[in-house]
Amino acid sequence: MGQDDFLENRRRSLEEEFFHTESQRQLEKLQATHKLELSKAALEKASGITNQAILEKLLELDVHAETVAALALVPLIHVVWADGHLDDKEREAVLSAAQSSGLMLGTVEYDLLERWLLRRPDRNLLAAWQGYIEGLCEQFNEEERDSLKTQWMGRARAVAEASGGILGLGSKISKQEAQVLEEMERAFLSS
Repeated sequence: MGQDDFLENRRRSLEEEFFHTESQRQLEKLQATHKLELSKAALEKASGITNQAILEKLLELDVHAETVAALALVPLIHVVWADGHLDDKEREAVLSAAQSSGLMLGTVEYDLLERWLLRRPDRNLLAAWQGYIEGLCEQFNEEERDSLKTQWMGRARAVAEASGGILGLGSKISKQEAQVLEEMERAFLSS
């Protein structure tokens, strides 16, 4: 083997290694992008959030779909228990909202929700939720906070309206429910 053959073999080896390494990088990048898209889709399904910037920020903050599903349910639970009792229309509205969020029967989250629908959760749950939302909102700009608030509080408001007013007259939201909604909405304000 001459010097030219030796250099040619080295050149080919170097190119092969370079392209192999570059292909590996591209494959890893593709896999990471695919994983990100799957994670974003899971977050979107669990939370109802469609704003891609918020979904990406939640992923950056390492907020998982299971966490966001629970976060989205807490306002619903506190609204339906605002007046101290839960009626069938409210129960159906909460379960419907949960199922549209991708919460499936037989999951830990669904079981927890069912327990909250049978027995009013401790007030500490709301305090913990508010603290978490306040911390989360510190990471968002005003537009993102408003979008998140609209998504989650809109569902809670819809559930509050589910039971309607007295004999279908007047406001669809009770005074107690309106107070709970206002209290929860304050968590979305920037500090």
